[in-house]
Amino acid sequence: MKPIHPSEVRLMKIMNYLNLNHHPVHLSFVKDRTLEFNEIYHAHQGIELLYVHEGSGQVIVNQRIFELSPGSLVYFRPFQLHRVQMKLESQSPYVRSLFVFEPSELGRYLAPFHSLRTFFQRLWQVPLESQLFVGLPRLTLDNLFEEHRERMLKMPDDLLLEEQMLFLIALLQILKAHEEPGPQTTPPPIRKSSVSERVMKWVEEHYAEPFELERVASDIHLTPTHISAVFRQTVGTSITEYLTARRIREACWLLKTTDRSVQEIGQAIGLTNFSYFCNLFKKHVGLSPYKYKHAPAGSLMTIE
Repeated sequence: MKPIHPSEVRLMKIMNYLNLNHHPVHLSFVKDRTLEFNEIYHAHQGIELLYVHEGSGQVIVNQRIFELSPGSLVYFRPFQLHRVQMKLESQSPYVRSLFVFEPSELGRYLAPFHSLRTFFQRLWQVPLESQLFVGLPRLTLDNLFEEHRERMLKMPDDLLLEEQMLFLIALLQILKAHEEPGPQTTPPPIRKSSVSERVMKWVEEHYAEPFELERVASDIHLTPTHISAVFRQTVGTSITEYLTARRIREACWLLKTTDRSVQEIGQAIGLTNFSYFCNLFKKHVGLSPYKYKHAPAGSLMTIE
């Protein structure tokens, strides 16, 4: 994976926000990201579908690490922290399609289609559902993307949303049909990631507590030096940087979905120093916790 210096990570935004209240769907078809791609922990307000046309790498999601290759489709639930890492070389471009949308809006369009709506609700709401599809019919998807992209370019504004929803419904039909012959087998995680996955699971259980590397190492029964080196080699950042991303993601979720005060939320994620929490949050999100809490869901940031 392309290495990232810690100073770069501190400056990158964790929450990549799109104005899904203004328009509930954002579609990006067949875009070459080779020269613009950044490896960052991030999350979105809506559901994100990422389809890889060209390139290989890995995705970190739900405390697991999986391989990505041409024809892979991975999806992320609202506010779910994830990181995509691609091998960026002159002979190995990264081309992807990315679709971000408000799930409740798509659910409304799916109301007449019971089985498809049930399938979508599983993807959206079942925590243990596999989030990676492999072996998809690439030619079928390429044709679907091209057909709908051309139609959307000619679509008047008042009909654009309907066309976008029809595209997402057609995509869901392909995913559902791909799964129907038998249970979708989740590709095994990358072998070298087992230590890193154990660390990420530890963070998931303890991110609201004071962090000590020695405690992580003791609980996992390895030395601090070993787990630090393996984690950085596999994930691309330090354990403390991953912990910070997890804490900020949780703070974003609590700020948007609860009435708890900013100070209470800082304490809930393990940052008891209020001033430090506010400064750290602003560095990663671009807004203070208070402004983020009260801002419309349209603070526009770049998506990767």
